[in-house]
Amino acid sequence: MNTTARIQHEGQVTIPTSVRRQAGLAQGDLVNFAFQRGKIVITPKLVIDRSKFPIADNEYTPDQRKIVHARLAEGLADIKAGRTYGPFKSADEMIGHMKAPLKKRTAAKKVSTSR
Repeated sequence: MNTTARIQHEGQVTIPTSVRRQAGLAQGDLVNFAFQRGKIVITPKLVIDRSKFPIADNEYTPDQRKIVHARLAEGLADIKAGRTYGPFKSADEMIGHMKAPLKKRTAAKKVSTSR
């Protein structure tokens, strides 16, 4: 889709509704402007709402980090000792199970397209 807009006072341009909708832009969103190869490129800027995700991976306190590392070490020790359970005896068995529906779908497509 190609749309045209007029540059207004102080360089303001309204992004057409259809373009905003396709880009998933809403009022208050941030966009990044760049000039590349003779074109102005506008890219939506992802901003993380810290109220929804208050702690990033690199923001654990030392006490929290000790707990995380201890639990990971415990899990790895269980795996090394063979204390695991699940429907599959090996990773290869699990992968085979996951690929089986894909093989069926591929075979069905070959049959239906050969007519």
